[in-house]
Amino acid sequence: MKRPRLLWLAVGLLGIGTAHAAPGETARREIAGLIGALDGSPCRFQRNGSWHDAPEARAHLQRKYDYLLKKDKVDTAEQFIERAANQSSLSGKPYRIACPGQPEQTAAAWFGARLKALRQRTP
Repeated sequence: MKRPRLLWLAVGLLGIGTAHAAPGETARREIAGLIGALDGSPCRFQRNGSWHDAPEARAHLQRKYDYLLKKDKVDTAEQFIERAANQSSLSGKPYRIACPGQPEQTAAAWFGARLKALRQRTP
């Protein structure tokens, strides 16, 4: 009778090391700031070869972020950029951003620069 109890205890202990915490307040604020930076910009967002305006891009990234939250796969702004704002989950193609008067760039680079600026403004 002790073996099944020990087995369940071992399984439970293994799960402790792989559990993820939900994003903290700082990460939630940073991610919201990143999504908001795109939504409030005149930039266009390329996904799988098609260009989308900022509100469409925001909606898409919010859906991806919500999905990752449900799966406990995003705890930091860096993880958001890597797992939601970097590339298409379906095709693997990198997302791109084009803003007026600036060279087109990868979405990861654009969001990385926004995160750096956001952190420099926040004490």
